[in-house]
Amino acid sequence: MVLHAYHFRLYPPYSQDSATLQWALDLSTIQGDLMSAFPRVLLFGLMMLLVSACAPVYSGETAQSAVPTLAPSPLPPPYNLDAAEDAARRYLNAWQDADYATMHSLITFSGRDSTPLSDFVALYEDVAADMTLLDVSYEGVTLVRDQPSVARFRYNVTFETLIVGTFTDPNRDLQLVLDPTDNAWRVAWSAGDIFTEMGGGAALRLERVIPRRANIYDRNGAVLADMNGRMVTMNVVQANIPDLNGCVRDMAAALDVERTTVEATLARYEATWLAQVGVLEPDAYLAYQARITQDCAAEFDSFATRQYPNGTLMPHLLGDVGFPDPEQVEALQAAGFPPDSIVGRSGIERSWDETLRGRPGGRLLIVDGQQVLRVIAENPPQPAESVWLTIDSGLQRFIQDRITQTYRNAAEAWAPASRGAAAMVIDVHTGAVLAMVSYPTYDGNAFVPYPVIGREAANAVINDINSNPRTPQLNRATQGLYPSGSTMKIATTLAVVDSGIYTADQRFSCIGSWARERGFVRSDWLPQGHGLVTTRTALAQSCNPFFYEAGYQLDLRDPFLMPSLMRSFGLGVPTGLTDLAENPGNIPDPDYVRTRLGLEWSFSRSVNMAIGQDLDVTPLQIARLGMLVANGGTLYRPQLVYQTGLIGESFSYTLQPEVMAEVVISEEALEVTRRGMCDVTQERYGTAEYQFRNQRIQAIQVCGKTGTATALGDGVLPHAWFVAYAPMDAPEIAVLVMVENAGEGSAVSAPIARDILDYYFFEMAD
Repeated sequence: MVLHAYHFRLYPPYSQDSATLQWALDLSTIQGDLMSAFPRVLLFGLMMLLVSACAPVYSGETAQSAVPTLAPSPLPPPYNLDAAEDAARRYLNAWQDADYATMHSLITFSGRDSTPLSDFVALYEDVAADMTLLDVSYEGVTLVRDQPSVARFRYNVTFETLIVGTFTDPNRDLQLVLDPTDNAWRVAWSAGDIFTEMGGGAALRLERVIPRRANIYDRNGAVLADMNGRMVTMNVVQANIPDLNGCVRDMAAALDVERTTVEATLARYEATWLAQVGVLEPDAYLAYQARITQDCAAEFDSFATRQYPNGTLMPHLLGDVGFPDPEQVEALQAAGFPPDSIVGRSGIERSWDETLRGRPGGRLLIVDGQQVLRVIAENPPQPAESVWLTIDSGLQRFIQDRITQTYRNAAEAWAPASRGAAAMVIDVHTGAVLAMVSYPTYDGNAFVPYPVIGREAANAVINDINSNPRTPQLNRATQGLYPSGSTMKIATTLAVVDSGIYTADQRFSCIGSWARERGFVRSDWLPQGHGLVTTRTALAQSCNPFFYEAGYQLDLRDPFLMPSLMRSFGLGVPTGLTDLAENPGNIPDPDYVRTRLGLEWSFSRSVNMAIGQDLDVTPLQIARLGMLVANGGTLYRPQLVYQTGLIGESFSYTLQPEVMAEVVISEEALEVTRRGMCDVTQERYGTAEYQFRNQRIQAIQVCGKTGTATALGDGVLPHAWFVAYAPMDAPEIAVLVMVENAGEGSAVSAPIARDILDYYFFEMAD
């Protein structure tokens, strides 16, 4: 004789208070041989009589007497539902902790035999990966005994995922049985305990929705990078190919590969699977589409690819995209992207990659073959945001064309020996970079995984870059290191006057040479010298002996003084630029010379540094030196991004000027430096006056400084420099031009800078 007992528990939020709903009803199972259990049967009968006799009698009114409660007969200890609940909670707690080994140890022994630990762990890990699972939590609802040794733990589970967000799967049942192997409650596990439908063989599938990579624009909205390039994928089902030999021949020709390559690709797929054989360039698709359709029964899909409409305009700034490096994959997947996603690899594409790529969304499905049984959760993608640069593409193109023309004009002079050049325009009140050119350039489309210029053309570009001694990929503006030549005299003037070693009207007899103790002699670039000069006119005429003496006197005061002041002016240290790689350069001091070179410091180093030799700086650092003088002592962080956001909506980011340093410089030092720089272009004795004479740009008056920096090597021409700001009375921009191994700065770089200023203030305004 068997009577089934039922045990029922309520868990929050269904329980209301411990006095009413925190209760359990347990009618004990009575079973066994009636003959051997006669006393219990007799007792049961007597108890039933008592219950019947004490039952309330209803006659239209509420019964006044209480209903007696029958005390249940206890089950043996293993049947206790507290133990069942404990097993269920330990199992679910282990799921919360991703402790799949503990979960496996809590399922029935027969379940463990049919699903070994390795398979069990692999299944849960695959599910977690497919869901992009971040966290699991649960809430108990009820515990129900179905049979003496069978119970169900009902619970709600909440999943937090990267792609589809957080969602709850309610009213799930965890089946528990009293396993006879060890007489303990265990989980009667099946794949349905992950999601119910999986118990019948259905599978979990995540359909990702990857946002389209956003565009990059210049400050005026001109497109610099977009996703309007198109490529075509070629797909076949081998079982459906009418002419396998002809199909392989056609596909190999279309892809420009050997037949064996196509055959190897097909071999990776089952005959009934849809196989992606390769990616066709648009021209190849047009040429072969009809034949491949006929011989292969092929299907074609198109996809967007990155392109740079003006690929040679600013590849050093925009950078490029490609497949992630192995060390990037983990972070990429943590952000919800598949490991073969296209990501930014350099330049703006890399530094603003998260903005440009958005966040994936998707749908989490239970599928049976191609049939969708249930949509578990879905979440739309976060759109990628476009990036607007501070760059004016018209100005950028003008500078690039102007430098290119300069090299063509010097084809029979210095150009063959000159490896490259750099030029830039920077806002002196914000640090916004309005143009940054590195010459020579290259076509950035060549480095896109699916180049719109075609693979053959892309390979030709890459081969030229790799074999070109001019190193076209080097961004000379931020990574090129050079002695600055006489542009450094700006910093020396500031240093020697601000320190009080020289006065603003310091007089000096500038002959054609300069000498100090132990026969130390230096020559001037002008053999006969400049005669009697002051601090102002020495800067305007670029008198070397004046600055040799300034360097000597600064060193005499303190050998660390000039190096430390130069660094405070932003030289030989990082500029704070975050979007591009930059080289910090080097302004040596006694400690550096002793520890890195193993030499003792000599005043000769200070003398040389005062005129821009025996040090390394970048063109960007000299441009900021011009900014410092123009705005009165503020070093702003150079910035390349103006705004980011969705078109038609408010911007999520807008450039805010960032002060890297407020350099305290005496007004006397600033004023004499400014006057000397303005004389460079406006007074007859100025080193670049002849380049600006009778030019319309002098209507607003330009202040600048030439530089001719000695380069290493016999017979090698010096680097030509020119830095300027304008207008004189209300500076807006600083301009820098540096041409490697081209000769004098006044002859080569100054006219380029002059034309840049003319274009900026007159042509752009039109």
